[in-house]
Amino acid sequence: MAYDVMLPDIGEGVAEGEIVRWLVKAGEAVREDQPLVEVMTDKASVEIPSPRTGTIEAIHAEEGAIVPVGTVIVSIAVAGGGASAPAAKAHAAPATPAAGAPSAAPAPAAGQRVEATPAVRALAKELGVALERVTGSGPAGRITAEDVKAAAGGGAPAGGPTTAGGAAAGGSHPGETRVPLRGLRRKIADHMRRSLSTAAQFTFVAECDFTAIVEHRQGHKAEAEAAGVRLTYLAYVFRALPEVLKKFPLLNATLDDSAHEIVLKAYWNLGLATNTDEGLTVPILHHAETLGLFAMAREIERLAQAARDHKLKLEELQGGTFTVTSTGTKGGVLATPILHHPQVAILGVHAITKKPAVVDDRIVIRDLGNLSLSLDHRVVDGAVGADFLYALIEQLQQPTAWLSAGDLT
Repeated sequence: MAYDVMLPDIGEGVAEGEIVRWLVKAGEAVREDQPLVEVMTDKASVEIPSPRTGTIEAIHAEEGAIVPVGTVIVSIAVAGGGASAPAAKAHAAPATPAAGAPSAAPAPAAGQRVEATPAVRALAKELGVALERVTGSGPAGRITAEDVKAAAGGGAPAGGPTTAGGAAAGGSHPGETRVPLRGLRRKIADHMRRSLSTAAQFTFVAECDFTAIVEHRQGHKAEAEAAGVRLTYLAYVFRALPEVLKKFPLLNATLDDSAHEIVLKAYWNLGLATNTDEGLTVPILHHAETLGLFAMAREIERLAQAARDHKLKLEELQGGTFTVTSTGTKGGVLATPILHHPQVAILGVHAITKKPAVVDDRIVIRDLGNLSLSLDHRVVDGAVGADFLYALIEQLQQPTAWLSAGDLT
């Protein structure tokens, strides 16, 4: 008989996952603990292993589908077992398919309720489309706006065929190619939209003189290399942040919208926005206040590499209180970071370059760079944000005042 594999409870409030990529296909033999599928949750991308040795009998969720925890996603014919249990598919909960991936349900039978939202019904009335004659491509056969437009002759439904050139049929230009928004890219899109539509975001920018840090780094570069550490300017920023955040607790906080409460954090878990080949990932440096400069640099490098290699653990993506994003070698003049919701502050670190500056009424060459601070104005006022950023800049411009020999390792 068949063994039904359900999407497991991946932990910490994860209620659903997106089927990013199947690693097996129907009819393929699998062994116990062999990876079956890659699933993306709000927390991480994980591989689900096979709980049994056998043969893949049926795959119940397409790539791009979003399925709740507990949904049957694949059935395995256990080695030596009999026929598949006929109810295996019946246990599967409806999934939300990605564009280009849905299987359309048949049009409703006579007298059967048509599944469509009020907005879709209004659109159908406007276009003169009888919903009873439309085949729904949405979850559980729900009729979408794209289905109605297609029925009215305005284009293909969400799961419609594509041309040989990759462009969707029904009006798309033959020079266009449609790429499904899946996996981490979809999570980033959802998160950014939710962040911008929820928080009252604004950005404050100030210039920082990094000359003293450049000199300090140069003076300790050999010592760092001997300890196996690549000492970066970002490590100094991370090392300076906890002490400044302690003085401005509103920035080390989240906003609980449902309870209308600001949640102040008495711990300092700094997010490291990291670019990967699939998109932006934010691993967390937990209890950053306990790390010396070299340990901070080592942890930054370890987490960034783990993110790029897709080897982050779930706990390394959870519990952040404040985020830092660096534009790296292509730092630019400044950017406007988007909040990592529900956090209320994010710091952008930009290019550090030699520029002329006025010091003691003299024009001298200094290592200057901009810092941009985006804030949720519902929690942090502009004056508080400015005070925080200037306090951080003061720290960074005088590293020897807080970095003793004992603070390095």
